[in-house]
Amino acid sequence: MTNDPTGTTHATQPATPADHFAMRFTATPRGARLARRLCAERLHAWGIPYGTDAHDTIALLVAELGANAVQHGRVPGRDFHVRLSVPAQPLSTVRIEVADTRGERLPEPAPHLPGAERTDGRGLLLVAALADRWGWGPRPCGAPGKIVWAEYDRRNPDTQTVLGQI
Repeated sequence: MTNDPTGTTHATQPATPADHFAMRFTATPRGARLARRLCAERLHAWGIPYGTDAHDTIALLVAELGANAVQHGRVPGRDFHVRLSVPAQPLSTVRIEVADTRGERLPEPAPHLPGAERTDGRGLLLVAALADRWGWGPRPCGAPGKIVWAEYDRRNPDTQTVLGQI
């Protein structure tokens, strides 16, 4: 079970996905970029094409969660893990999970948007705005660290997402 920022408890695993991608990456900015690019490629291969609202939103969620794992969840010598699950149904929920090994630093969005002079502090605000649900929980089997997850409900292609409004 995992917690979301509203205190709601969720199951840690989605229904059996039609497609899933899981890989470990070095906890560096280069590893975060590679995670985003590989997930973007997988989304396209699975029928969520480049340039669509769904693709761009999911790729941005992967990028933000990966960047947070590198910035706030990094333990020297330890990787972070990304899992992307895409059910076969066109109007279904895509789940992104990013696990890091730093369990004592729990994700919490900034209470308000940082000033224009700052270039940080917006990641979880973006995740909260773009994801339909997000939260965190402990890694399974007693592994050190946490999993931060986000879910994006794939919508009718005619429906606009928040991404175009940012």
